[in-house]
Amino acid sequence: MADAFIGVGSNLGNKLENIRKAMSLIKERCKILKISHLYKTEPVGFKSQQWFLNCAAKAQTSLKPKELLEFLLSIEKKLGRVRTIRYGPRTIDLDILFYDDMIIREDNLVVPHPRLHERLFVLVPLKDICPDFIHPALNKTISELCSSASNSKVSKLQTEENYLN
Repeated sequence: MADAFIGVGSNLGNKLENIRKAMSLIKERCKILKISHLYKTEPVGFKSQQWFLNCAAKAQTSLKPKELLEFLLSIEKKLGRVRTIRYGPRTIDLDILFYDDMIIREDNLVVPHPRLHERLFVLVPLKDICPDFIHPALNKTISELCSSASNSKVSKLQTEENYLN
């Protein structure tokens, strides 16, 4: 079994419900060990869109990295994600942030996620669940990375009590 850290985001439709559905589908093949708070986050890259809801989860899985990627892409498809504009609006976005402490560089899979160290919308939720996890390529903790990134606005939602129950 491997520990995978998954980034989850939505900015179309009922964002909270999209995240709930995605997490429910992830649970079909993975055991969720920890989940972060929910955050309202400013879009990065393509600014002319609604703000996102983001969170991160630590999951235990028997799926190999490529299998996990294919599984997450199938969930995105089930929930209506259509890829049109790079960094554009989406019903759901599921990214493998880390897979154990592996470094993977393949055509369709790069782990750790190549830009996570620059993005507060990923780092802040990760800090909730694994502040001392060391990025295997950068050799810095999530807390250290979080303190040096500053490219987007991130605010914790106050009305999220048991948002996955």
